[in-house]
Amino acid sequence: MKKRTVFGVLVLMLVLVQAGIAADKEDIQKYFNDTACKVKATTDPIQKREILNKSLQTMSVALARVERSGLIAQEDRAVIDNFKATLQEKQDELSGSNGYERVTDAQLNDFSDYVVQDMEQAGRYISISLIAALLIVIILVLL
Repeated sequence: MKKRTVFGVLVLMLVLVQAGIAADKEDIQKYFNDTACKVKATTDPIQKREILNKSLQTMSVALARVERSGLIAQEDRAVIDNFKATLQEKQDELSGSNGYERVTDAQLNDFSDYVVQDMEQAGRYISISLIAALLIVIILVLL
């Protein structure tokens, strides 16, 4: 009977951790979705570009702070590095630097949707521990 209880508690903990990670993924996706909504609500292309750039920079800063915190596992650092590299590519595309063609003013709404879709498919990037995901969300809120 004791073994069943311990096993049940362990299974319950694993389910709750997975639910917590999923919620944090949703928070990160919501962050980018909110950015896309702001971009679409703005008519000025300069403001659209600023909103996108600020959003990408804020996420990059949050990831860098989480990495420096020392509270995450080595495996999470590699995942965060991949995520940061993806964000940098998006910033390069937006600005037209590092060999990327600059996103035209007419394509900014579509680009914001592309960023959201890429983050929704970010299971390959955001398969990080609950602690790292929580830290990212907390830092995003504080920034």
